[in-house]
Amino acid sequence: MTPGGTPGAPGVVVVTGVSRYLGAHVAARLAADPHIERVIGVDPPEPGAEFTDLLDRVERVRVDAGSLGGLLADLDVDAVVHLALVTAPDQQHGGRAAMKEQNVIGTMQLLAACQRAPRLRKLVVRSSTAAYGASFRDPAVFTEETEPREVPRGGFGRDILDIEGYVRGFRRRRPDVTATVLRFAPFIGSTADTTLTRYFSQPVVPTVFGRDPRLQFLHFDDALEVLHRSIVEDHPGTYNVAGPGVLSLSQAIRRAGRVAVPVLEPGLSGAVAFARNLGFGRYGLDQVDLFVHGRVVDTTRLEQEYGFTPRSTAAAFDDFIRAHHGGVVVTRDQLAAAERLVLEGIRQVRAAVRERL
Repeated sequence: MTPGGTPGAPGVVVVTGVSRYLGAHVAARLAADPHIERVIGVDPPEPGAEFTDLLDRVERVRVDAGSLGGLLADLDVDAVVHLALVTAPDQQHGGRAAMKEQNVIGTMQLLAACQRAPRLRKLVVRSSTAAYGASFRDPAVFTEETEPREVPRGGFGRDILDIEGYVRGFRRRRPDVTATVLRFAPFIGSTADTTLTRYFSQPVVPTVFGRDPRLQFLHFDDALEVLHRSIVEDHPGTYNVAGPGVLSLSQAIRRAGRVAVPVLEPGLSGAVAFARNLGFGRYGLDQVDLFVHGRVVDTTRLEQEYGFTPRSTAAAFDDFIRAHHGGVVVTRDQLAAAERLVLEGIRQVRAAVRERL
């Protein structure tokens, strides 16, 4: 019998990144599980006021990954869930340098602390399908064994490759620890607030002229379910986690009732800047490449090993639409700006054709 009282359930769980949406919800769900004795949320920033009630049963410790070594040993921690990753650079908080410090150096320090924790027997690490990159040379479907055809252009994808490499090294050093790596597709759903949901919430959505990439999404609630099962059950290995089926970008935009703004691929950064000026978040090269090339992963291993199938990509996206329907209205000025952007895209196409003649 394990410390948590049931086979597979740990007694003491540490969750990193609890000042963020995903980390706060995972920690709260674990704390509500009667088979888990204690949940400790770790993050240097204090969680926002919106998470106060959610985290009322979670012990919170404000400490960075470099100071975790003694904490894990002193608290007799059985399991660690590492969710403290930054998916896009924020220029107001150190940009790409701070992002890499958080993702890569922070994970290195966490794994060093885990290696020294004598009672640790389970490690769950958030990863991403961004590990596969996105290029015109991609296969139709990625399995967990598929190597990226090209190194991802975006910082987050490169960070993910580094993180997974460090986890493989940890597995060799601590074979007694069950290490689970979850490659999540982009989150979506009625409550998720992500780069992707902000992209589809724009009144006008920039797309690439002549491209209609295939996309997969993962409902946020299904991500919580897979993370919870990864802690209370034993699932060593690496898993793609995505909703079955695909949506093309054009289908998603039509379902969302938005206006597509096609531009030439070299001009996409301008379209992204336009979207940013409308107040809809920040986009990195990882997101730009996804909207150009798309990405589809195979989830057979997840379904067989976990006995769980997330809701489909279309169902997850429809839940997002129901929650956000009517939430954004296209104003006259925004439509005029969109028309100018479309005309500029047409001029770019004509200029490119003339250059080839």
